[in-house]
Amino acid sequence: MPASAQPAPPLLAGRRLLVVGAGTRPSDDPDAPIGNGRAIAVAAARQGAEVACADLDTGAATATAGLVTGEGGTAHVLTADIADPDACAEMVAAAALTMGGLDAVAVNAGIGAGYGLAGTALTDWDHVLAVNLRAPFLIARAALPLLQPGAALVFTGSLAGTKPGSSSPSYDASKAGLTGLVRHIAAEAAPHGVRANVVAPGLIDTAMGRAASAGNTDRDRTARLIPLGRQGTAWEVADAALFLLSDRASYITGQVLHVDGGLSTLR
Repeated sequence: MPASAQPAPPLLAGRRLLVVGAGTRPSDDPDAPIGNGRAIAVAAARQGAEVACADLDTGAATATAGLVTGEGGTAHVLTADIADPDACAEMVAAAALTMGGLDAVAVNAGIGAGYGLAGTALTDWDHVLAVNLRAPFLIARAALPLLQPGAALVFTGSLAGTKPGSSSPSYDASKAGLTGLVRHIAAEAAPHGVRANVVAPGLIDTAMGRAASAGNTDRDRTARLIPLGRQGTAWEVADAALFLLSDRASYITGQVLHVDGGLSTLR
């Protein structure tokens, strides 16, 4: 077979990846779709990565690790409450120790709370910002000294970070702030050959997304709001994340990649 006809190697062959928020929200729906973090972990393993699956919910992280090993990959389970500042650095150190180093980080964990300005308690605001913005800062701060040239970080943002996207001011603010944070991380990491980018999903069909829109039973109407005419899947978010983590995105850093079916193009 000619060299040009050889199959391409896996995107993340030999990479040691920490996925923060690797579980999927528990659901009573037997048809509940997979979450973004779980999809990233499983898809990364399919592309040759060793994966540390970190989550607040040990059971959810264990289930994701089981899916990884079921496909022949190598997975490790870490439990961490990233609302606790000390837990962020401890989680990064544990992942590096367990895998013998760290080559990539995907920060997917995120929450929302409150409804409108009047309906958002200070405790809601503080907790959302702690998980969605402070934790990514702390994780990046702990990870950067461990990453070698060629490494990459990907953070899960949201369309809500670009335009009003939810009823939660704390969520919208945290996702907008994440974009600014990641641009700084990218600038600071670039001289070391390390990249950082944001994947910004729009209306993705996940268990968390269904729970957030529980009052809306007309999914066809929701789909009609999207230029491509349908909600996305966590696997499509994972494909974007894996691209940014891979060497195929070796000249891309400090960017926001919208995975939203064209919603970000609408006024």
